Amino acid sequence: MNNRRLFLEYLAQTSPFPLQIEIEKAQGCILYGAKGEEYIDLISGISVSNVGHCHPKVVKAVQDQAAKYMHLMVYGEIVQGPQVKLAEKIAQLLPPSLRNIYFVNSGSEAIEGALKLSKRYSSRSEIISFENAYHGSTTGALSIIGSEKFKNGFRPLAPMTRQIRFNNISDLQLITTATAAVFIEPIQGEAGVILPENNYLQLLRKKCNECGTLLVFDEVQSGFGRSGKMFAFEHYGVLPDILVCAKGMGGGMPIGAFISSKEIMSCLMESPILGHITTFGGHPVSCAASIACIEVIEEERLLEDIADKEQLFRKLLQHPKIIAVRGKGLLLAVEFATREFNFSVNHQCLQLGVFVDWFLFNDQSLRIAPPLTISASEIQSACEKILQAIKNAEVLAL
Repeated sequence: MNNRRLFLEYLAQTSPFPLQIEIEKAQGCILYGAKGEEYIDLISGISVSNVGHCHPKVVKAVQDQAAKYMHLMVYGEIVQGPQVKLAEKIAQLLPPSLRNIYFVNSGSEAIEGALKLSKRYSSRSEIISFENAYHGSTTGALSIIGSEKFKNGFRPLAPMTRQIRFNNISDLQLITTATAAVFIEPIQGEAGVILPENNYLQLLRKKCNECGTLLVFDEVQSGFGRSGKMFAFEHYGVLPDILVCAKGMGGGMPIGAFISSKEIMSCLMESPILGHITTFGGHPVSCAASIACIEVIEEERLLEDIADKEQLFRKLLQHPKIIAVRGKGLLLAVEFATREFNFSVNHQCLQLGVFVDWFLFNDQSLRIAPPLTISASEIQSACEKILQAIKNAEVLAL
């Protein structure tokens, strides 16, 4: 059987209509199909490949570390150079209150760790999150996402959770002294890239302070340069008590982290000891890749051009069918009137060699989240093809 048939036969499927595009290799912002097809990658594996596919510095870091050692022992027991050097590197990017780092394997796992940490530290049970929020697919993370459609088939989920409305100031009164933590994406991703408005994050921080509630920022999708800052919270001048990250931090390798102060994080050391454990968290090869990824962002000064690249997308994506272009940096949503038209545009983009996607909780919007390394000429080419895809979708709709 060929690879496509093997894919359908042996890999567990997540939808009745997988894309089934077979990719042979990837470099920079381009994916190469098995028959030589080329696709401009505008989604970066859902905000993962921030420094592009197979960046030479990341590849070398992976190769060098794999030749030294890979897994040695469960997390937290022995000193491993890549882990401690990455922890120091990340700590240097953050304020003093966010310098104690627990490495895990993914965003969902980081959310799970942050949930346990916030309940253990606060001795409270209630967790508040937001409508249309996405925090992952494991049971704890699923309990706090903001979509009943995604949750209903898996109940019962974790108790003592509730969702409030993003940017709705009156809902902040629902945060009380019973609330252990509020989990929020500073820029909502799967909702269709929704930005905070009217000093919302500042008011949320104030309410959490009043109630002794921990504020947790989920920057799994918005972190490591995606918004034009290393972390999206830097745009708004609000510090969380716990920061969660993953995706773009690994240069394409699987890694995540939840980060807090030493005081808060130390509660996982006792009552019981080993309050949170992981076998592969902080894998040395992933940590080496993450160090290289951060160094690429810094050395190539990638953040300096993000605002200009955002504006170029906004300038070029002008069409009567486009209702709005929302977002910040290179995390953008192009909204159409209907789900059906958006799906048609997505399909036409693939036919024209542009790899795009939609959002879980906003399926009438097209996702644009390319590698931060994308060039102006690649943006120009991609936008021309998106506009052609819109025209093609219009013809098919007649």
